[in-house]
Amino acid sequence: MSVLKGKKVLLGITGGIAAFKTAALVRLFIKSGAEVRVVMTTAAKEFITPLTLSTLSKNEVYTSFTDEEDENAKWNNHVELGLWADFMLIAPATANTLSKMASGNSDNFLLATYLSAKCPVFFAPAMDLDMYKHPSTKNSFRILQEYGNIMIPAGEGELASGLHGEGRMAEPEEILKFLEDHFSENLPLKGKKVLITAGPTYEAIDPVRFIGNHSTGKMGYELAETAHRLGAEVTLVSGPTHLTIDEEKINLVRVTSTHDMYEAVGANFNNADVFIASAAVADYRPKTVANEKIKKTDDSLSLELTKTEDILASMGERKKHQKLIGFALETTNEVENARNKLKRKNLDFIVLNSLNDEGAGFRTDTNKVSIIYPDRKKDFELKPKKEVARDILNEIIELLNA
Repeated sequence: MSVLKGKKVLLGITGGIAAFKTAALVRLFIKSGAEVRVVMTTAAKEFITPLTLSTLSKNEVYTSFTDEEDENAKWNNHVELGLWADFMLIAPATANTLSKMASGNSDNFLLATYLSAKCPVFFAPAMDLDMYKHPSTKNSFRILQEYGNIMIPAGEGELASGLHGEGRMAEPEEILKFLEDHFSENLPLKGKKVLITAGPTYEAIDPVRFIGNHSTGKMGYELAETAHRLGAEVTLVSGPTHLTIDEEKINLVRVTSTHDMYEAVGANFNNADVFIASAAVADYRPKTVANEKIKKTDDSLSLELTKTEDILASMGERKKHQKLIGFALETTNEVENARNKLKRKNLDFIVLNSLNDEGAGFRTDTNKVSIIYPDRKKDFELKPKKEVARDILNEIIELLNA
């Protein structure tokens, strides 16, 4: 999941041939989960239509303070747009527009919006080789960066004039990566490795049947996605579930049994900074597993069970620098049982949820939790699991910074 997910992007497009690339850029922003609004200069409309961009962004495209063809048109508020955005990107940024930005000239709607923006402003220059190298252009670059604007360097390649050299606007994919790298730098879990378990484990009875539970893995998957968005390098060890995740961003290890999960966690634990054990691991497995399907011949079937590996307790014994987080799903004596587990397994804190709370536990999109430390307890309201994941990770960030 991209760090741009949920961000409000204000894209300013000026009148250069590279404006045709902004269709692909808008699509990449939308795919990353961002919300996009577009502001164009009049000249930009000669290279790409507002209709194309409004269709892709699913938002109105702004080109002027009012619609000149409609005498009853409302005024487009440039200040409101500037305050709405989490960041503004001007791409392509022509020499003309860059010069006006540097001098504070405000002769069109895009420039008025730029001057009103309180958010970070990025600009991606696009112009011919000699224009790019001209001292006045270099001066615009310098002034704009001194103002705090961030330049996305142009690349080298074939230019509209037929020349080959510097001045070609960065490709949409390069712009997206530049922005993702920029916003990742200051994320609170940047540089941290987070290991998470999720879902149930299945213990085979025979080739057909198994012992399992009702866990869907939603809580663990939300934790993995949220940790990634906060900058962490995430390994997710998942039991059987229908859920999917972006495996280009998150290292997904799929397992079936508790033993499989134990092995996968053990292999990744030493390098982890944080281990979050949110999986609902089977506590017992059949002592023997039938090689063939057991036939239904008698009125009853007896199974001898043996304990599975205690993954969390084992990691608690191996714990050095790691922060260990466990989960407790209880039905009686909830707090007492959770505190005992916290101490017994050498955890930093434990997340308690009760099946007695409506909307908590398995097969729901919500959860109601308490976070229990050795010396205190914090209660949270019923929330979507995405928000619960952020609450848990906020507590982890505080632990890491303590």
